[in-house]
Amino acid sequence: MQFRDLQKQYQKLKPDIDTVVTKVINTGNFISGQQVSDLEERLAEYVGVKYCITCGNGTDALSLALMTWNIGPGDAVFVPDFTFFASGEVVAFEGAIPVFVDIDEDTFNMSPASLDEAIQIVKKEGKLIPKAIIAVDLFGQPADYSGIRKVAEKYGLLLLEDGAQGFGGQMDGCKACSLGDISTTSFFPAKPLGCYGDGGAVFTNNEEWAGLLKSYRIHGKGLDKYDNVRVGMNSRLDTLQAAILQVKLKAFCDYELENVNKVAARYTQNLEGLVKLPIIKKGYYSSWAQYSILLKDEKERNGLQVYLKEHEIPSMIYYPKTMHQQRAFQGMNCVKVKLTVSENVCQRVLALPLHPYLEPQEQDRVISCIEDFMENKSKEEKQNLVF
Repeated sequence: MQFRDLQKQYQKLKPDIDTVVTKVINTGNFISGQQVSDLEERLAEYVGVKYCITCGNGTDALSLALMTWNIGPGDAVFVPDFTFFASGEVVAFEGAIPVFVDIDEDTFNMSPASLDEAIQIVKKEGKLIPKAIIAVDLFGQPADYSGIRKVAEKYGLLLLEDGAQGFGGQMDGCKACSLGDISTTSFFPAKPLGCYGDGGAVFTNNEEWAGLLKSYRIHGKGLDKYDNVRVGMNSRLDTLQAAILQVKLKAFCDYELENVNKVAARYTQNLEGLVKLPIIKKGYYSSWAQYSILLKDEKERNGLQVYLKEHEIPSMIYYPKTMHQQRAFQGMNCVKVKLTVSENVCQRVLALPLHPYLEPQEQDRVISCIEDFMENKSKEEKQNLVF
């Protein structure tokens, strides 16, 4: 059993993928081919924004957004404490300070209340200038943008949506990657929409920002690549990856997104009452980058993971350490508020196998193992009480 079965996906899409890859190889246009601009148009249309600018990976996408906003030394950018390292790394890379914000346990996403508190503390200290918020659509469900947007407008902050895991999700009918002033995503192979290598994209409705993003991603180019008007980076999506993503995007829209939601719903139906399950808020739709459950404590989480491994069932811990606990951020004064929910979730979270091609019998094995583990644990606890 695979945690996310890319081989099975390839076998399903093999004829179409092989055709488009062969076409790119035969034409020899490996950089900035027509497939790249075609993909950008399709992605912008799907998400519902005016501009999509592809790039080399999801981390670069975040960096490009911060460069466009001129984020730098002396600025504070507010980032959820429970997320992948890149969400905070890009802030520090620009010379700014990532200020970490606690999350909501039910959704794993940024808490607007914690965000508001962190901003107030930074403003009161007067050492940093609050500039932007990076809200992450963790595990596939968009963050609470109605609440976060209110906080952003209250303090005049820019809102960046990190939709690396959220592509395909929705909030009140609006698709992920359209919910920030600038939004980004990643095409890392294991993401909801992934390529066969690295890739990323930036989305916006702002024409000026779109122009800057296009410049920054190719060495700060002006009229052409030999006319450099600003210092940028080299971050282009390869033509091969764009061609593959066009095939995958069609499958994603036609059936993959629907199928992965069916798999997630089956987990929810069968695991109710055994463990704490992820909650999809009313008006929200998840693309289910991961199906993450919460156990009682770290001992129970680790015990279940070992038990699943003994039965040849893969699982993953996203994430074993909070952002503020990462050594790279020590000494930056990134902590302004209590981050107890994030710390607690790191000790209890466990992600189960999930993908659009997961067979019912495979999922039954996962569910049965969890049922058996919890039943055995309950028996042991009762015996300990007796003795």
